[in-house]
Amino acid sequence: MRRRDFFAAMGGGIAVLLVDDAGAQQGGRGGRGQPMPQDVGAWLHIGEDGAVTAYTGKVEIGQNARTSLTAAVAEELRVPVASVRFVMGDTALTPFDGGTSGSQSTPMMWPQIRRAAATAREMLLDLAAQKWNADRASISIANGKATSGSHTAGFGELTQGQKLVKTIAANVPLTPATEWKVAGTSVPKVAAREIVTGAHKYPSDIKRPGLLHGKILYPPQFGAKLASLDQSAAAAIPGVKVAHEVLASPRAGFGSDVVGVVAPDGETAEKAVAALRAEWTPAAAQPSSSDVYAYFKQNAEGGPASGPGLITYTIAYIAHVPLEPRAAVAEWNEGKLTVWTGTQSPFGVRRELMEHFQLPEESVHVIMPDTGSAYGGKHQGDAAIEAAILAKAAGRPVQRNWTREEEMTWAYFRPGAVIEVAGKANPDGVIAAWEFHNYNAGASALRTPYHVPNAREQFHQTKSPLRQGSYRCLAATANNFVRECYMDELAHSIDMDPLAFRLKNASNDDRLGAVMEAAAERFGWAKRKKTPNHGFGMAAGFEKGGHVATCVEIGVTNGAVKVLRVVEAFECGAVVNPEHLRNQVEGAIAMGLGGALFERVEFAGGKISSNRLSHYRVPRFADMPAIESVLLDRKDLTSAGAGECPIIGIAPAVGNAIFDATGQRVRSLPMAPQVAGWGML
Repeated sequence: MRRRDFFAAMGGGIAVLLVDDAGAQQGGRGGRGQPMPQDVGAWLHIGEDGAVTAYTGKVEIGQNARTSLTAAVAEELRVPVASVRFVMGDTALTPFDGGTSGSQSTPMMWPQIRRAAATAREMLLDLAAQKWNADRASISIANGKATSGSHTAGFGELTQGQKLVKTIAANVPLTPATEWKVAGTSVPKVAAREIVTGAHKYPSDIKRPGLLHGKILYPPQFGAKLASLDQSAAAAIPGVKVAHEVLASPRAGFGSDVVGVVAPDGETAEKAVAALRAEWTPAAAQPSSSDVYAYFKQNAEGGPASGPGLITYTIAYIAHVPLEPRAAVAEWNEGKLTVWTGTQSPFGVRRELMEHFQLPEESVHVIMPDTGSAYGGKHQGDAAIEAAILAKAAGRPVQRNWTREEEMTWAYFRPGAVIEVAGKANPDGVIAAWEFHNYNAGASALRTPYHVPNAREQFHQTKSPLRQGSYRCLAATANNFVRECYMDELAHSIDMDPLAFRLKNASNDDRLGAVMEAAAERFGWAKRKKTPNHGFGMAAGFEKGGHVATCVEIGVTNGAVKVLRVVEAFECGAVVNPEHLRNQVEGAIAMGLGGALFERVEFAGGKISSNRLSHYRVPRFADMPAIESVLLDRKDLTSAGAGECPIIGIAPAVGNAIFDATGQRVRSLPMAPQVAGWGML
């Protein structure tokens, strides 16, 4: 359903168009360089029945963006939360607003949706004043109604089916955080009942009339090229159709050939793809997970850095391991393509489909029904393209759900890295020198948040043998691990308490100091007592507008490391939803424990050997420590995102605790395999 048809079905109402003081905001309805939409109802619609529908190109991937944005509308429009419906990530109905990444849903969409709702509220006041010939100042808006003396009218009664347009300035009056009634409270998760009962549909659940199931034949190793194909045995299976398409531009790691099958059910599709007889030309030799770190430095642009005292840390590639592997359903109808898929970038996937099939924008419709987590791993349209190719060949809708093995082999990974660091601390605790080099992982959180004169910090682009891409907080997980472990090394070099050392050098950042003090106080850092087989560690950091500090306690039982307790303080400006923010913090800690202790992609000869959960260790219930989160609510500051920053503190804090317990400095992620004589519970 296109946007104009959607409005016709809903009836009349108020529509709000958002602009800033300089004119129309820039962005793109379908991609780069196109202006943000200026049509009626770009962001908000109030129906004749008083129901409110809001629109955003942002998507729901488990971070509770739908709930927080719903609260923003309810707060500024003065309506009950239950009366607000959000349409998210539908390229035919929602405006393009950058995709869902970088913890930008809150800092970008929260104020934008609030301004739209506040403008609608002001328009309703005008309508009520006209209706009753009343002084505007005598009218109040609350609970979806306007009231003045004995007069009361619902929003639908005021609009009377009209569709109104208004452009607004960035300085439209917004409710101060100190006066929030809905925002800032723990609004329950929208659609929670449907989610926990299984009624809510995810991409892998989508069904269409005449649906077929698709399966793809992948190369035996990355970069291998198809030399010959015998499809006769597969094509002879009843109900099976084989598709073979040669791409103009090869997909990274996949090659130029897309070979797949469609069948009435998934089991038959599995049998059919196994019946394909293919010969492959092997790819050139590539490094393995055991020697990739030397490869990074050997292939660095401009050559490796050199300097006195550089200490080397290494970071393994790790997988995203989303709850729901990539999935898509594609359907063609009179030359137009509709795809339901789990993606953080619906408009980006639409662009990929447009380019692949040489279709105009109006002929491609991408719908994101919510996906079972992403963690930065679902920006690209692999499953969508595969489903669309198979559906075109079959002439019927096709469902393409990746298996767990496919997800952990052919999806992109968090980059591995070599990071080298050197520094010097004066006897008084002031950092006198700092040098930091990251090979391959990226530049996120590359700069130290501590005050260091003449710091030298550099990201070195290099080659990667594996497909790599975004991961929760990008390279900040790697960069903060190395920096915060080395901060402890510097503190110990002058026999100074790690907390005192950090506070002394964070004098230029009061917010960083505040989270460190809050975490230390709740943890009891000053009262910690050294006992056999126990260690304590801490770390701090800043990224994506958030400040975090983490304190941990570890223990050793029968030679196994166990993280016993974690206290994490987090500050991201004014808190939008305390309970959901706490969930984000604690979820990030749980996820970060995996990368800190045991997650690692094993590969050799262009093949992934850790491509199933029986071969790839993620955190289990037995691994979980007691977690306490301390939320610093800064109502005087703009709200920042919280999906990423809280993950960066746990790995270095654990590393520092391992040193405290054993005297052994571990300089590799994951850490558990590096600890002499230790195992994991």
